[in-house]
Amino acid sequence: MDVQVSYFDDDGNLVRCEFGDLLRGKTAVVFAVPGAFTPTCSTKHLPGYVERADAMRERGVDEVICVSVNDAFVMNAWGNSAGAKMAKIKMVADGSAAWSKACGVDLDLHEQGMGTRSRRYALIARDGVIEYLAMESGQKYETSGAADILERLPLP
Repeated sequence: MDVQVSYFDDDGNLVRCEFGDLLRGKTAVVFAVPGAFTPTCSTKHLPGYVERADAMRERGVDEVICVSVNDAFVMNAWGNSAGAKMAKIKMVADGSAAWSKACGVDLDLHEQGMGTRSRRYALIARDGVIEYLAMESGQKYETSGAADILERLPLP
């Protein structure tokens, strides 16, 4: 079920890889949002992870990854404007919703003019194995925030 995603690396190079490669051999926190630059995603979800990324790393997290059904250029711009780049959050583009569809987390927002997007969720994975998943219902934001995930990570 591995699909290709893309992101810009620290040197500004566009990287295309299989999603599983981002998780292999690492402890990762992955959170997904319906869309870059959208209200809840920009004012609550991403900022919480920007604020707590270092605390997550102190608890053994190697990668903090934000996924959205946007292209890599939009994800890069959003990450830069929101401080995610400085917080070393990998802004991963699922441009065609292939990852979201493969995982069954795609969300039909055509009536809102947004097409196919991802449901909002957050997970903790160790070497590609999901140990914890917080899946939101609809477009809610209740259990997938950075504070919620940080509580699930072991203290150092």
